[in-house]
Amino acid sequence: MTAAEGLAATPKSAGVKFSGDKRIVVDAPFTETKELVAGSSIIQVKSIEERLSTAATSPTSSFGKMRARGEEPMKKLIPHMTALAIALAAGSYLVFAQQPGRGGPPQPMSFFITSVPKGDGANYGGVAGADAYCQQLATAAGRGSPVTWHAYMSTQGAGAVNARDRIGNGPWYNANGQMVGRGVAQIHGDDINDARLGVAFGKQLSLTEKKGVINGVGDMPNQHDILTGSTPDGRAYTDGMDHTCNNWTSNSMGTAQLGHSDKQGGGNGSWNSAHPSRGCSQENLVSTGGAGLLYCFAVN
Repeated sequence: MTAAEGLAATPKSAGVKFSGDKRIVVDAPFTETKELVAGSSIIQVKSIEERLSTAATSPTSSFGKMRARGEEPMKKLIPHMTALAIALAAGSYLVFAQQPGRGGPPQPMSFFITSVPKGDGANYGGVAGADAYCQQLATAAGRGSPVTWHAYMSTQGAGAVNARDRIGNGPWYNANGQMVGRGVAQIHGDDINDARLGVAFGKQLSLTEKKGVINGVGDMPNQHDILTGSTPDGRAYTDGMDHTCNNWTSNSMGTAQLGHSDKQGGGNGSWNSAHPSRGCSQENLVSTGGAGLLYCFAVN
């Protein structure tokens, strides 16, 4: 993703009407309308098919309309400017296909989902062990030291740690150089506008360190459950119940809070806090719809 921005509220806007050489500026508020442009995203894709696939996995595709359009040189658009009208439902995006090779070199990877689990259920030897596993896979992919990697995981009890506090400041890019998040507040929807727009995480953007796509709803096997132990705002649970498989040291008793990497299924599309696991063993995690995979973020 090259850019993603929302638009200011209608009361802060103005309209411009053209009629021949005349220009009329109209201040808000405007006549009530059923549809409006709420924001836009510019995403690099290689084909029309990829453009449509990306549009289908947009954060707002579940409740808004969308137009996926390719770029055209400005000189081709001038004859049509006076007739240009684009309408989108509130909260949706414009998705533009940008030809590869434009806009500079891709950003280095600073976010990925582990391509394979450690294989011992939710037991990663604590959060430090999970960090080390992220570092190991990043190093194998050519993005190791001096880059430091942390797993997106919260812990509970004395000295509890919030996942959101240990992943750096962003922005973060996947293995293809596409932006998946601008910053901590944005990916957690701290601001109402960020919450309305949603996050770019999803099946086609939340890639592994090998640029692979994680199986999601409708795939066999479904592996979209990601270990997080976190509330939707990225913080540790304080209710006294186990949400972290004993702070990521258990492969038997306990439960772990899970996110959905494809943001689909179960009536809850949260990327970081969709539902708890059935247990902490590898078998329990698989039966829930996962494999014990992690979100990994570069913190520097």
